[in-house]
Amino acid sequence: MPGANLTRTEAEERKEIVQAPIHYNVALDLTRGPKDFLSTTTIEFGAERGVTTFLDLIANNVESIELNGKQLDPAIAFADNRIELADLDERNTVTVVASCQYSNTGEGLHRSVDPSDGNIYMYSQFEVPDARRVYAVFDQPDLKASFDFSVVAPQSWIVTSNMPVAETEPLDRMTVPGTMGDHADEATKRVVFETTPTMSSYLTAICAGPYAEWHTEYANEDGRTVPMAMYCRQALKDAMAKDVDYLFDITKKGFAFYAKTWGVPYPYAKYDQIYVPEYNAGAMENIGMVTIRDSYVFGSKVTDALAERRVVTVLHELAHMWFGDYVTMKWWNDLWLNESFAEFTSTLATAEATDWKDAWATFCSGEKSWGLNQDQLSTTHPIVAPINDLNDTYVNFDGITYAKGASVLKQLVAYVGRDRFFEGINAYLNRYAYSNATLADLLHELEGTSGRDLTTWSQLWLEQSGINTMTTELVTSDGEEEKIAELALVQTAPVEHNVLRPHRLAIGFYNEDEATGKIVRTDRIELDVDGDRTVVEEAAGKPMPAFLLTNDDDLTYTKLRFDAKSLQFALDNLYRFDDALARAVIWLSLWDMTRDGELPAEQFIATSLKALGTEHESTTFRYALQQIATTVWHYTNPAKRTEIAEHVAQELWKLAAAAEAGSDEQFQLANAYLTYGVKGDEEFVNNARGLLDGRIVLSGLEIDNNFRWAIISALAAVDAMSDDEVNKELAANETTENREFALGARAKRPTAEAKDWAFEQALRNMDLTNSQLEAVANGFSATPDVELANAYVDRFFNELDWIWKNRTFHMAEALIEGLYPVYADPKKLVEAGEAWLGSHADADNALKRMVLANVESSQRTQRVCAFNSAL
Repeated sequence: MPGANLTRTEAEERKEIVQAPIHYNVALDLTRGPKDFLSTTTIEFGAERGVTTFLDLIANNVESIELNGKQLDPAIAFADNRIELADLDERNTVTVVASCQYSNTGEGLHRSVDPSDGNIYMYSQFEVPDARRVYAVFDQPDLKASFDFSVVAPQSWIVTSNMPVAETEPLDRMTVPGTMGDHADEATKRVVFETTPTMSSYLTAICAGPYAEWHTEYANEDGRTVPMAMYCRQALKDAMAKDVDYLFDITKKGFAFYAKTWGVPYPYAKYDQIYVPEYNAGAMENIGMVTIRDSYVFGSKVTDALAERRVVTVLHELAHMWFGDYVTMKWWNDLWLNESFAEFTSTLATAEATDWKDAWATFCSGEKSWGLNQDQLSTTHPIVAPINDLNDTYVNFDGITYAKGASVLKQLVAYVGRDRFFEGINAYLNRYAYSNATLADLLHELEGTSGRDLTTWSQLWLEQSGINTMTTELVTSDGEEEKIAELALVQTAPVEHNVLRPHRLAIGFYNEDEATGKIVRTDRIELDVDGDRTVVEEAAGKPMPAFLLTNDDDLTYTKLRFDAKSLQFALDNLYRFDDALARAVIWLSLWDMTRDGELPAEQFIATSLKALGTEHESTTFRYALQQIATTVWHYTNPAKRTEIAEHVAQELWKLAAAAEAGSDEQFQLANAYLTYGVKGDEEFVNNARGLLDGRIVLSGLEIDNNFRWAIISALAAVDAMSDDEVNKELAANETTENREFALGARAKRPTAEAKDWAFEQALRNMDLTNSQLEAVANGFSATPDVELANAYVDRFFNELDWIWKNRTFHMAEALIEGLYPVYADPKKLVEAGEAWLGSHADADNALKRMVLANVESSQRTQRVCAFNSAL
């Protein structure tokens, strides 16, 4: 059997064999020791008599397999992560007893030990196909089943799952020594949960440990009372207590908003949110028990952008209870039915049901920029992506599936009308409740309510790759008052994805408000645009405004190119625009021109620095800082780069000093400044050490734990703090987070010895958790020193085959992205990358996609550097 990488064909064939009803009884024993746990699974299912199929299971050892009363030899039946089930009956019962392994990589059942108190925390993460790391299972989304879970755990632990607890039974035995870490051995218990509704295996979940807990309830729209809970590590209890009422309130607002918008009340028995350590993703939508990364528990000051992202994440996972959980895609090619909907609707809910009213500006600056970036790589794919196997699925949790998909859904709402759209969603949810659906099923319901033929729309928007560019063409009349003679929108497409799409969009007219000096919208035209050129008839004869904004309100998904007058006005006056979403759309367009080599890097930097002085939308601010940094270190003329970097650092320091005391802007600017240090810059070292020891004070800027580590990391990055000093800082307060900060700081030191240590640690140290590995890898590649980075170009490409063979997918992805020596000479990177690709034509598609993304980033760097060097 082929093993762990299930293909779509195999899944379709198994779906034809395995028949409903399917029921699992899963019993886990978490008290056997620190490495392994016992998994006993009994599955009842139907089939055609005499056929053969298989179960998925990743386990150290299978102790026994019993099929329909007959014992199977595990040495024969269990191979390549699969259990062969031959000669089936019409109704079948199979029981598998296996010893499975805890992970430290955030896959399967993750086991984390908190160094601050010795407490052990476990949680599961099963998307895409990692339920098979915990129990034997038909691990594909369209083989929905009901589940009974029971867990043996230490008496003092909290154990949670998708459903409420049915009973807890004390046991007359103790935990195996070592299970409880630094705590004494104790008695055990068996926790039995209620039977789940019909659901997909990847949405099942188990969490266990001495979590801190809070409880409330929600009066559901169907008359039920839904119990709600939140959990986190004991070390984060005080920080969580400050925010728990707020987070409960956000969640309840989400319940009400979604029930009203879709006409379907929350469908499950309870709703838990458990904040867990060392998480691979932002969160996971397990039915009734969402897991969320506990970096969202704020023990130190964070940006408003991150605080808002937490709200969007909470609402995103709640939206999945309907999109993805209640109705699930049949196969992973329709992953967007989960993620695009959750991303779109969580932004909508954030903007309309919470205090974060500028959420669409946040979406434009953050999510949409992510989609635009990935959609211009050769590795782009349709929103409805071709998924041939599980490895294809892994790499599609990306900016296309999330951000582009959500942006296109916003366009679809504009295209069919909001009321008709949500009427269609109501019909879709009701028709496919607790089952699986496809794109065709969704379109059928939307066509029924909107009256629009969506087949062509879907083919153009969802089933083909690439992004269009919308260019404003303008002819104005002479005379005392300049007027528009003709305004046209010209739509183009890249050669490799030559598709023109229909757009519903708006054109905003912007002028100065004499009373305030702000640039405000004074007129707006909304229209349908299709084909290569659309004349905006309604604009003819109107006075020419100071600025014309195509795609006002960000209704569609497209690149923008302004008319010459508007472009110059934006460069000179971005900081004066009154509307947060308008600024975000303009800023993103200027950034897109910069990375396409159409706008001088120094001009983008100058416009952005000026706009930072007045910008208050936190995510726009955050992404502008990132875009400035990328422009400085990768796109500027290399001959002028050091000078430009010094100038930007000085400007950021000035802006931080001038910002309002304690403000989000001050905090972001100070953090950004700390990333601009270079070895030998005594002024930088003095400023950083001054902040650390209190000699330099920015009024209102608190040097709390995380900011202290930002300074330590900055000093290490310029070789002004030794490993011993970093380790001493860690010893003073050793926590899960601070271990990661310390590893990252050591990896950032700009010496050959430090880089060699970091490179080898990330690759070979299997004891590093996923979060620690990422900290080391990202620290390794963070030093803007060409010579240091050049030494790792060949080493990086020589290790790719080993990484792919020896690491799980998520860890391979972290290494391939994190260890890529991005500051090396782009020519060397491109040559080495193209050579590797040329010699690996038969490599796994997912691996090649990751390598291509790196190489094409370096190719872009080459092109844009050449453009700016020629100016």
